[in-house]
Amino acid sequence: MYPAEIVIPMKEELTENGFQELLTAEQVEKVISEKGTTLVMINSVCGCSAGTARPGVLMAVNNASKKPDHITTSFAGFDVDAVKKVREYLMPYPPSSPAIALFKDGQLVHMIERHNIEGRSAQMIADSLLGAFETHCN
Repeated sequence: MYPAEIVIPMKEELTENGFQELLTAEQVEKVISEKGTTLVMINSVCGCSAGTARPGVLMAVNNASKKPDHITTSFAGFDVDAVKKVREYLMPYPPSSPAIALFKDGQLVHMIERHNIEGRSAQMIADSLLGAFETHCN
């Protein structure tokens, strides 16, 4: 588990921009099972990936003409039970952090794993999400 003083500023980068924190397995189950679309950002301390994942997901959400109904986040290595539950919904994808997933009516419809984030710019990540939003969101 990571120290709060390291994690909190990274969490706030998303929560201060409208992301709902998923802190428990029950919260994860509730939001993913709801009708509509749910974006889940598994946040991470990894500088090389999370440093572009957070700005990329924020760019997408802030510039989308079609947006997910629910925009959520959970922090790997900190929100342990919630991330474990999210990862059950991400099967067959292996655990990955950071990672960004879009669900529609409880079904995974778009997944960006860490290896799809590493070495890519925030704009490239945003473009991938914007395409998924156009396809799956109202």
